[in-house]
Amino acid sequence: MTSPAPHERAGEPPADNAVVIGVDFTSAPSAKKPITVAIGRCIGAAGGRGYRLDDILLLESLGDFERFLASGGPWLGGFDLPFSQPRPLIEHEGWPTDWPRFVRFFCGEPRDRLRAAFRRWCDARPPGDKFAWRRADKPAGSSPAMRWANPPVAWMMHAGIGRMLDAGLAFPAHGQRGVVGEPTRTALESYPGYTVRKVCSRSYKSDAPSKQTPERMHNRRVVVAALMAGTAGLEPTLSISPAWRRRLIADGSGDLLDAVICALQAAHAGVLPRYGLPRVLDPLEGWIASVPVG
Repeated sequence: MTSPAPHERAGEPPADNAVVIGVDFTSAPSAKKPITVAIGRCIGAAGGRGYRLDDILLLESLGDFERFLASGGPWLGGFDLPFSQPRPLIEHEGWPTDWPRFVRFFCGEPRDRLRAAFRRWCDARPPGDKFAWRRADKPAGSSPAMRWANPPVAWMMHAGIGRMLDAGLAFPAHGQRGVVGEPTRTALESYPGYTVRKVCSRSYKSDAPSKQTPERMHNRRVVVAALMAGTAGLEPTLSISPAWRRRLIADGSGDLLDAVICALQAAHAGVLPRYGLPRVLDPLEGWIASVPVG
């Protein structure tokens, strides 16, 4: 069920000026709710000790997402969507247990068939223990990857991870190398809420304009200040212009801030041996960047 974490590289920190991206993903992107991509670079003489935000892209369709994935490299990226499902659920349903085969199976299944499988699992279990969990989910404080509503993270995986695999990205937590001969584009699963809760336990965002309150704006200001000061539990500090700082704080949806945190989590993982992955790791489930082994 488990195997040693993949040794795809020696664990050297990203070089100074290396590109690191962060992706706040949505399964149904639009002009109103795009996929948000933070793009920046590692800075500092030691490499990876700081992260300078250069730009934020707004991708309004899954086609835009595919084109972004196919464009250029090398880069290291943190992506806020599940890369897999819990092994107990996969084995219970008789789904493929080889990660690439499972991804292609899962993303090829109709959502109503997947939803029925999720409900079968939940209906057979007692209140308070309905969901299956991956090993990394509870330490990260994330929603279970099989959750199909509020938030629909299972559909984020369904819309995103197959496209990422098709694009030839490298997935260290799943033992998958990128396309030989192409600049390496390395993908790590991220969860910004893990970092936010280290400095702020209160809500900092909402997609509903009526809930984008001054209190939530204050909480975003607290989070941004901690990222810039290096007090949010991440190795790189955030370097941003005053204009970008104002935009991150003003964005009531929190999408801009979440994308930046995903990039910082990836940059943090990049300075650790084997990206900070557990030495014994289930490549079917993977891991979440910057979350320590519990």
